[in-house]
Parts: sequence; structure tokens; C-alpha cells
Amino acid sequence: MTLVLDTPEQIDAFRFLSLRSALKLEILGMTRKGQSVYSIIKKEYGFKGSKKAVLEQMDQIRKQLINS
Repeated sequence: MTLVLDTPEQIDAFRFLSLRSALKLEILGMTRKGQSVYSIIKKEYGFKGSKKAVLEQMDQIRKQLINS
């Protein structure tokens, strides 16, 4: 079975969850060239605080996405 995410809302939710996963890896020490995932998330979503605080905020939103 293939799942297709074709609405803007589904695509945005997938990107949000992908950025969340990348932030978890960044917290564990994985790095990448260029802009950090942490800075991308803060700029695009307006979160404040440390990496762990931002991850907690994203977890709250993820729970809302899953429940809806």
C-alpha cells in the first residue's frame, strides 16, 4: 500500500515531522553543512528557547496533529 500526501496540509505536516526528527538527531550530535535545523525551525515557526525546549514545543504540536 502506498500513502500519498497530496494536500498542502499533509505536506506541511510531513515537513514539520521531518524537521522534528532532524532536530532530535542534531541534539544527539549529528551535524550538517550549512544552516542548522534548529535555526530553520526557529525562523520558520517562531519557537523560542534551547534545542530541547523547541523539541518539547514541537512534541506538543505533534500530539495535536496525531489526535486530529
